[in-house]
Amino acid sequence: MSDFRQGFTCKLRSARKAAELTQREMADKLSISRPAYTYYETGRIQPTLECLAKICQILGVSADFLLGLC
Repeated sequence: MSDFRQGFTCKLRSARKAAELTQREMADKLSISRPAYTYYETGRIQPTLECLAKICQILGVSADFLLGLC
């Protein structure tokens, strides 16, 4: 896994846990399956830009933070 992808998955997981949400709760809020969300956290697939925007809104973080740009 690339450093970029690994950084994204780690920050995504940390932000979700800081928001005290389970993977199931995140998946429900995003209207996707829990396995699909789990794939985001493991780096197996990447969220679309639309989904990334929703993730940021739900978790109260910026895309720059999740993508390691700040």
